[in-house]
Amino acid sequence: MNPRAETGSESKNSITEVTRRAIIDYLSVGRHWSGTMQEDDFLGRIYDLKRMPTTDYRPGYENAAKDIWKHRVMNSDWPDDWVFTDERFDLLFGPDEPFLKFLAETLHPVVRPDTDDALAMVAEYNSLLNIDGWEIRPIREISGKPVFSYRRAIDGSQLTLAEAKRVAERLSGHYIAQQVRRLHEAADKDAELAIGTAKEFLETVCKTILSERSVAISRNEDLPALVRTTVKNLAIIPAGIADHAQSEKTITVLLNNLGSVGQQLAEIRNHFGTGHGRSTDHIGLQKRHARLAIGAAATLAVFLYECHEAEPGKVSAAP
Repeated sequence: MNPRAETGSESKNSITEVTRRAIIDYLSVGRHWSGTMQEDDFLGRIYDLKRMPTTDYRPGYENAAKDIWKHRVMNSDWPDDWVFTDERFDLLFGPDEPFLKFLAETLHPVVRPDTDDALAMVAEYNSLLNIDGWEIRPIREISGKPVFSYRRAIDGSQLTLAEAKRVAERLSGHYIAQQVRRLHEAADKDAELAIGTAKEFLETVCKTILSERSVAISRNEDLPALVRTTVKNLAIIPAGIADHAQSEKTITVLLNNLGSVGQQLAEIRNHFGTGHGRSTDHIGLQKRHARLAIGAAATLAVFLYECHEAEPGKVSAAP
């Protein structure tokens, strides 16, 4: 049982107890956490054991360094996974980064000289950590062997959201800024809201572009039609580009695919997004689907607006 369950302090950690226990179980079968090192030497690479308290209050074992040596090196009368339940290290319920630092150290070439073994462990770690938004990655080499650290996992939808935010700032509109903020907040928490807002964001950008180009549109024009009209009124191909005819053909294919984003996004929104009542047994989509919708809408919206900014007033031929 989580001893912090009553206080709720575990909610501050993004790496869940479920993920941590899965990693601990993995390490308990065939790949011991200290690798080729003695456990006290391994832990001494991360912690100042001589300043940490003992659990053995007999004379001569006045700190964690001597305590651990006595019970794991000399006698081995603690279980192999003792470190994960030892409150001095707090790896199971403590903050994320000490846990990640511990995992990265299990892969160090001094601890685990077999690079293939270390890489296999990285793959297993990341298959679990990625769910909670983290990854273990190589940062440098020692004698040709990788040394690992940790970072937040790269999320493509967040990268496109950053670009979308810059577009919103250039448009200087409260409504579009609100949409981007809602996209960011809903990406991992409310898939249906994220899908509906992604559609609205793309609609707003298209309408803004057409308004700034003085292009009249029907009040009831749907999203696929808006995207097509926007593409038609943009100079998609830069002037003076070499092999213009072939480039135009290639870009036309790309634009046709981009235009289909509007159609597909509208259909996803109709089936799963906000704006429609649902039956009581309705099953919605998950955050990966929301990220797909956000990524598609934001990528297309940013591309269209950057084309609009690059050559204001110029109009391309219809694809």
